[in-house]
Amino acid sequence: MTVLKEIPEIWLPVVFRLHKKKQQCDGGEAKRRRTEEERKVKANDREYNEKFQYASNCIVTSKYNIITFLPVNLFEQFQEVANTYFLFLLILQLIPQISSLSWFTTIVPLALVLSITAVKDATDDYFRHKSDNQVNNRQSQVLIRGSLQNEKWMNVRVGDIIKLENNQFVAADVLLLSTSEPHGLCYIETAELDGETNMKVRQSISVTAELCDPNHLASFDGEVMCEPPNNKLDRFCGTLYWREKKYPLTNQNMLLRGCVLRNTEACYGLVIFAGPDTKLMQNSGRTKFKRTSIDRLMNTLVLWIFGFLVCMGGILAVGNAIWEKEVGFMFQSFLPWDPPVDNFLFSAFLSFWSYVIILNTVVPISLYVSVEVIRLGHSYFINWDQQMFCSQCNTAAEARTTTLNEELGQVEYIFSDKTGTLTQNIMTFNKCSINGHSYGEVTVPMGIQPTRLNFTPLNPLADPNFCFYDEKLLESVKVGDLDTHEFFRLLSLCHTVMSEEKSEGELVYKAQSPDEGALVTAARNFGFVFCSRTPGTITTTEMGQTVTYSLLAILDFNNIRKRMSVIVRNPEGRIRLYCKGADTVLFERLQPCNQELITITSDHLNEYAADGLRTLALAYRDLSEEEWEAWSESHRMADKATDCREDRLAAAYDKIEQDMLLLGATAIEDKLQEGVPETIALLSLANIKIWVLTGDKQETAVNIGYSCKMLTDDMTEVFIINGHTVQSVRQELRRARERMIELSRAREEGKVVEGWAEACFMSNGCKEGQAGDGTADAGGEGARKPSQCPPIAPVSSNLMDSVSGEFALVISGHSLAHALEADMEEEFLSTACACKAVICCRVTPLQKAQVVELIKKHKKAVTLAVGDGANDVSMIKSAHIGVGISGQEGIQAVLASDYSFAQFRFLQRLLLVHGRWSYLRMCRFLCYFFYKNFAFTMVHFWFGFFCGFSAQTVYDQYFITLYNIVYTSLPVLAMGMFDQDVPDQRSLEYPKLYEPGQLNLLFNKREFFICIAQGIYTSVVLFFVPYAVLLDATQSNGVPLADYQSFAVTTATALVIVVSVQIALDTGFWTVFNHVFVWGSLGAFFTIMFALHSQTLFRNLPNQFHFVGSAQNTLLSPVVWLTIALATAICIVPVLAFRFLKLDLKPQLSDTVRYTQLVRQKRRKPAGRSMGGVWRGAGSVSEGRLGARGGSRRSGYAFAHQEGFGELITSGKNMRLSSLGLASFASRHSTSWIDTLRRKKNNHTPPGTSGECSPAPSTVSGSVPPLSNSSSVLGGSQETPIEEEAVTAPAQNSDSDLASGKQTSAVSDAATPQGSAQAAGTSTSTRGKPHAKDSPGGWTHSLGTVQESLFGWTGITTRARASNRADSVAGETSHVV
Repeated sequence: MTVLKEIPEIWLPVVFRLHKKKQQCDGGEAKRRRTEEERKVKANDREYNEKFQYASNCIVTSKYNIITFLPVNLFEQFQEVANTYFLFLLILQLIPQISSLSWFTTIVPLALVLSITAVKDATDDYFRHKSDNQVNNRQSQVLIRGSLQNEKWMNVRVGDIIKLENNQFVAADVLLLSTSEPHGLCYIETAELDGETNMKVRQSISVTAELCDPNHLASFDGEVMCEPPNNKLDRFCGTLYWREKKYPLTNQNMLLRGCVLRNTEACYGLVIFAGPDTKLMQNSGRTKFKRTSIDRLMNTLVLWIFGFLVCMGGILAVGNAIWEKEVGFMFQSFLPWDPPVDNFLFSAFLSFWSYVIILNTVVPISLYVSVEVIRLGHSYFINWDQQMFCSQCNTAAEARTTTLNEELGQVEYIFSDKTGTLTQNIMTFNKCSINGHSYGEVTVPMGIQPTRLNFTPLNPLADPNFCFYDEKLLESVKVGDLDTHEFFRLLSLCHTVMSEEKSEGELVYKAQSPDEGALVTAARNFGFVFCSRTPGTITTTEMGQTVTYSLLAILDFNNIRKRMSVIVRNPEGRIRLYCKGADTVLFERLQPCNQELITITSDHLNEYAADGLRTLALAYRDLSEEEWEAWSESHRMADKATDCREDRLAAAYDKIEQDMLLLGATAIEDKLQEGVPETIALLSLANIKIWVLTGDKQETAVNIGYSCKMLTDDMTEVFIINGHTVQSVRQELRRARERMIELSRAREEGKVVEGWAEACFMSNGCKEGQAGDGTADAGGEGARKPSQCPPIAPVSSNLMDSVSGEFALVISGHSLAHALEADMEEEFLSTACACKAVICCRVTPLQKAQVVELIKKHKKAVTLAVGDGANDVSMIKSAHIGVGISGQEGIQAVLASDYSFAQFRFLQRLLLVHGRWSYLRMCRFLCYFFYKNFAFTMVHFWFGFFCGFSAQTVYDQYFITLYNIVYTSLPVLAMGMFDQDVPDQRSLEYPKLYEPGQLNLLFNKREFFICIAQGIYTSVVLFFVPYAVLLDATQSNGVPLADYQSFAVTTATALVIVVSVQIALDTGFWTVFNHVFVWGSLGAFFTIMFALHSQTLFRNLPNQFHFVGSAQNTLLSPVVWLTIALATAICIVPVLAFRFLKLDLKPQLSDTVRYTQLVRQKRRKPAGRSMGGVWRGAGSVSEGRLGARGGSRRSGYAFAHQEGFGELITSGKNMRLSSLGLASFASRHSTSWIDTLRRKKNNHTPPGTSGECSPAPSTVSGSVPPLSNSSSVLGGSQETPIEEEAVTAPAQNSDSDLASGKQTSAVSDAATPQGSAQAAGTSTSTRGKPHAKDSPGGWTHSLGTVQESLFGWTGITTRARASNRADSVAGETSHVV
């Protein structure tokens, strides 16, 4: 592994095992830090600071060194129950009195397992050491004795003054003393900390801002007293004492480790926290050894098996004691006991341990070797998957661990970051409304790409990367429409963007939020170019003419105002206020005469919101000189107020922002990563719940929720929790639960929310925006909060079980902090888990990890965390599975992850294909492995009753050694590596196939007992059938066959044949390797057996090879082969009969899918639309949308930055550099067998969130290129043989058929719950019955039903009825389009 110099810090899993090899990293610091209550730091005084034993800047993430590796690693490995078990057996085999097998049969595989694991651990730790050294050896300029000297990061101490230069990483948490910029400002990028890529401003305190010279800094002896190390990224409290004065310190004065200095030539800082004390490292969490649920179950099973083995050994030992007492004494004269044995009890004691050794093959160590090999193979399959390769960034998927592959098939909760994970963090100007005219939609024939506008003739300064397609808007600018000109003039003036001219004519905008950058760029391309600003002026180029405006005031944005304004004076002397903000607050401040325009613009905003776009309303007001002077004076008074300054300023702003005239509205799209909506929809159909945990603002996160279809306007209700106290949060959560239960009961009783019934019959399945839909303004204040509900008592979990419906929960960081308290956990969890979508905003990295831990603790579900930045590392390490996105924020998340790839959309293939296959293969492997070994080992048990309980083995010792290594290892390995129940395309088309893994259906304690029962049955047949037949059988020459060696050969041959036939039956997907390994292993058995029984080996080593000629003599007898055939039939025929009956009477979904694949040979092309479509702008999410969301609009205004930047601009202090809006998922109906099991597993999982699923899941084919992120649908497969003729199934099965309607409008219907009957595969009759109960049959069709649905074996009347139903679906879809 190579690590580039320019990458961000390598925050690998942090395990602070502080080695004594570095004095500065000794373990005593941990104890001191626990008791630290206040930190005192004196500048330029190492001697003073060292007496506090503060941590150095050395980072240690490695686990071992050369001396500790062997003992520590072996200690960790022998914590595995299996390794300890095999070590115990090895010790027993070294005792000759009790060992019936050679010691090498155990020590060789045990040493192999330990060595492989040790090499893997050593390799991982080597890379940790390498990354530690790479970080610790970075160079930093430290002020020592008045001069700057280069020091390694690891040698930086608390109290040192360091110099940082542009684009450098901050080495530690430092107090900013001075910068090269005016007013002590510097600009930083905090992507490593909070995932936000926009630049932030930090400012030194004024008293130190002039200390820009090393000589002056060398004399600085200020002392800082501050809070102890903590993980709060947004808070710092301290005081600087210098020259007998004290100065308060806040977070605005701090530069945290992990930040990058941007657009600042240099700055100086005082180190306050170093190394493990830095806030970033405090948020990193601890590395946890991750073990799969199958591993944990196997540990339990090994203990059970060991107990079973002890019981069998005890039974046989008792038998030995009885036999020796009653019968054995008669043989003493010619068969005396060995010397240590002097009585039957001691003989029984030795016999017990001998049988423990002989019977230990029920769990051979080859099991663990095979498991590791299979996991390694699965990891390579992930690495080699070309469909998870990103050609844009030339990055392949990487399995960074080999131990968690099957866990990928059991995920129930996904916790995702937003910025850079779901989104590209790229904003585009998509549509606009100007004076009642909407621009941005272009009607083009289907399949024709719209023509991109060329802005160069109009404006040489246009941004060549800007995309817009509606020529009407450009024509309006060219003809000089006054409203259009004023619209773009507002966009070019009302902002806080900084411009930078890199070369002549090349402008680069530095926006604090990407929204503002998109708006200013749009104005630039349409001829209104923002060129530069000073504290008092703004210079623009308007249609080629340079114009300079006097900037009189900036009325800054904040979360309460939800708007910003500028007051400017144009060259003619006219004063005008320009305002942009959320329509909900702006419309209240317009002149009444604007009512008609307000109505039209509001309709446009509804359409934009339906497309998931971020909207802003624009307005202006002319001011007279007198009005300006009067307001300016009141503003100055408010600005200078010492008390309630913010309130006074807000009142002043509100006074001037009245009686405005509406100009129009803008719509911005935050580009999601490709395939995100489709991926989330598909994972939701697989009953995987997705929670978004983001450090971004609530508005931004909510709009992204709509864009990626987590939130929809068709949801029953969206709850927003914003309480600032424990009591308020508790009350809001309880009210939310009460509301859920109320709506759920109303739904069950037929008392539905107003408009619901109409919505179910609307062709687009979308509700009109009614007051009761609960999502009118989910982006902020307008989202309905159940504030009218009175306080209630806690809702019991039993009541929450009955909750059904689609709910969403949005909770802010400060509310989440209260919700995560011990006495609030259950309330938060019961509310959140009843919701289909959960979004947590403004959360810290540690809170992300706490949410994950909460689910792990209470839900006992497999969790997966996915992120791309250092702020996600803690969450990634806390989850069962961590996935890193190799995006724009460095590789910290990748290095801490278990799996990594380039785009979020690859997650669907990682889970639904590789994860499901890995789980399926591992379960089948384990079931077969336990079966074959019980069948092999239990023969010894039965034989014990016929050999005087003497611990005599049935088989030749070489057969015992080679059985698990040669004869049966490769076939089961091939099955564990290559087996499939359905192809990858089907796994994506039918996400319900994923649910058995979530419910642990394929390998659990029940399946284990079934396997060992089958193995014990096989062992009974393999022992007693040959015993009964050979007892009186003879060879053709009259020689009896009833000898020990003939019996051993017959039983061994029958065993190998039976287990080979069994694995042939268990294998669902045959490859060349399967054929070679299965039949090759049989051939190898006969070849090796004849070789071992040959005369040649006997003559050379007569003491080692006792079975000379046995194979030849035994297998030449026809009766032996008849015996083998009979034993094979008795073992296999019941299994075949059971499987055929189960397949016919109760087929699983995978059986149904597989059989339809076999009987349908004809490929079906997906139905396409013959009509022209409406193309809705660059990258629009609305292509194929079924209709706008009536009057429901979120106040998802396009602001994502913080207040305070306007004041910086107007004071002459420069500033520098933040995604958002769509439809819904397919409605889903419970499949009874899985729903019942799920309720048994988790009795408080609401059926509306976990049990509902579509009988015919989305048809996203792995062979079809993923749709762009602008699509609102799951793409149709090129091969979907099930769906097309499923409409011919009987009408009574319409709710439970495999697929009851072809997705003729595959590009649309997955977007809406009520209208998703086609997309979800439900019948048209289901659409007409919004409250119909789920079909009890679920997926459990008989083959007859499948044949009917496939071949149309139904009556003419039924076919006609189904045909009419299909026609109605097609007609409705056509009408929608």
